[in-house]
Amino acid sequence: MSEAKFIVSHPAGLHARPASVFVKTCNSFPCDIKVKNVTTNSALVNAKSILSVLTLGVDSGHEILINASGEKEADVIAAIQELINTNFGENV
Repeated sequence: MSEAKFIVSHPAGLHARPASVFVKTCNSFPCDIKVKNVTTNSALVNAKSILSVLTLGVDSGHEILINASGEKEADVIAAIQELINTNFGENV
């Protein structure tokens, strides 16, 4: 199992388009991936479900925890780190 924490710096947080990109990225990996909003102490939810991710209410500046287990779990962490670093591919 791999875990990592990240601060979401996108101005919209993890809502709408950023959440869609996040979920699409997670779905490209075969392992089980969970995400938690550490800032609000939410439950771990399925990172491959757009509805679950949106219910977390991740705003800009919130810390999230990624929990990946299974095949390519380390690659998931690296891919999410890249998403965070590039503001989910948006110029904001």
